[in-house]
Amino acid sequence: MGDISVRMGELVASADPAAVLVSIGLGSCIGLALVDAGAGVAGLAHIMLPGPGDPDGRPPGTFADSGVPALLHEVKALGAQRLSAVIVGGAQMFGAGGASDAHVGARNEDAVRAALRAANIAVVAADTGGASGRTIRVRVGDALVTARIAGGSEMALFGRMAVVA
Repeated sequence: MGDISVRMGELVASADPAAVLVSIGLGSCIGLALVDAGAGVAGLAHIMLPGPGDPDGRPPGTFADSGVPALLHEVKALGAQRLSAVIVGGAQMFGAGGASDAHVGARNEDAVRAALRAANIAVVAADTGGASGRTIRVRVGDALVTARIAGGSEMALFGRMAVVA
């Protein structure tokens, strides 16, 4: 099947062992992977903003408060039960704003983590913060989640082949 691109605001779930879900160019956005290795199911959302989301105005993956439950629904519909979460992104891509202009990347990460806590799903790995964009890859058949910082090499964050430092 190959790579399936998950763009801003989108979410994709798959039980195809050949599928590779990819979000490129995660700056302040969060790439959220939900993986059930035992069931052979994984999903990826490219979350842009913390919320509250407008369910009528944009795709549900746009906001953390709607994207997390929507992705959870999609992976469960494919048979996922024991989910692990991996988050990537949440960088501060541009200079800090004024005191009232809170860092969007950090707010995105906080909102995604809060929505995952509400759903009782543990974040088992994360590559967030900093000032560089990232790419997340979810290899469904291997239950492997990797991240690559812009200009860097790919590193395993979660899965059968992940190396814990």
